[in-house]
This record gives sequence, C-alpha cells and structure tokens, in this order.
Amino acid sequence: MAILKIARMGHPVLARVAEPVADPTAPDIRALVADMVETMIDANGAGLAAPQVYVPKRVVIFQAPPERAPEGLDEAEVFDHTAALTVLINPEIEVLTTELEPGWEGCLSVPGLRGLVPRYTEILYRGYGLDGLPVERRARGFHARVVQHECDHLDGVLYPQRMTDLGELIFESEVRHRIEAERQKAERQKESADA
Repeated sequence: MAILKIARMGHPVLARVAEPVADPTAPDIRALVADMVETMIDANGAGLAAPQVYVPKRVVIFQAPPERAPEGLDEAEVFDHTAALTVLINPEIEVLTTELEPGWEGCLSVPGLRGLVPRYTEILYRGYGLDGLPVERRARGFHARVVQHECDHLDGVLYPQRMTDLGELIFESEVRHRIEAERQKAERQKESADA
C-alpha cells in the first residue's frame, strides 16, 4: 500500500468523466482501493474518488456513518473512524427527494477552502464492491452528501460547481465564525418572532 498524491482543482483529470471499471475484482482495482484507503486516512478525509489520485476510473470510497447531524462545525468535521468503509465501483445515484439542503463542504482536491453546497437530502446508491457483488443502500443527511460529493468527481464536477452563491466559498479558518454568526442571527430572529 502507498499514500498517493492528490490532484488539485485545475488538473485535467478532475474535469473529465471517469471510465467504467470492467472487472471490480481485478487485482489492479484491489490495489488501487488499498492505496486510496491509506491516502484517505492519511489526509483525514471522509471520502476519496479515483480521479483525485490521478486514476480516471469509476471508483469511490467513503467512510460516513449512516446518520450524522452537522449542527455545528465541530460535529460535522469529526471524522468517524468507526463508521463502515464503503467501496463503490461503477456507482449510480437515484435521487429520492426534491429537497435540497445547504451544507459546508471541503475537498481534498480544493485544500484550504469550504463552500456552502446544496445537496439532495435522500438518495439511493448502487454499485459493486471489490468482491463483484452488488451494493445498494439508502442514504440521508451527511451520508448522502458524502456519496453525492464523491460521485461528482467521477463526472468531472467539483463542489464549487454545485454552489449557488460563490460568495459562500470561504477559507476553512472562517467557517467557524460564519456558523456562529448564522446561529446568533437565527436566535435573534426567533426571539423577535416570539416577542
């Protein structure tokens, strides 16, 4: 296993559509996934797509708990090493709701920045595991966000392209301040409504 270099926004591999994997059980795919896992853990990420490590194949990995409520940045940013690791090869997403929810996202390929990105709140995803068997799961909340984010990489899409307001693309160091300001504003509005 090896820690791989992560491609950064602007590199052509991140802007192209990744190729389907012919055989999910192939030794080169197994080796790629092992290196991706090591790379993701080293970078303290919640997910990683093969194009992010310069391999234009339809492979993603993620380690997200089924439910995680990102009420504050501290909870949202805590990486849960106890969550099950999912390997998804040739994934497909079916959107199960029209409801979009904004949430702060970061990306190993866009270091130092965070953006407020609307994502569908409930999805069904399908693909194959390393054993070649089908994987199918429903996901909500943070789990759904991670899957959508990682699968976007397979279609050459980075999260800033999903943002509706680029004024909400900020440095990581400012996110805590923004969340606290939004919390205080909501409290003031609630107090005004109750008065």
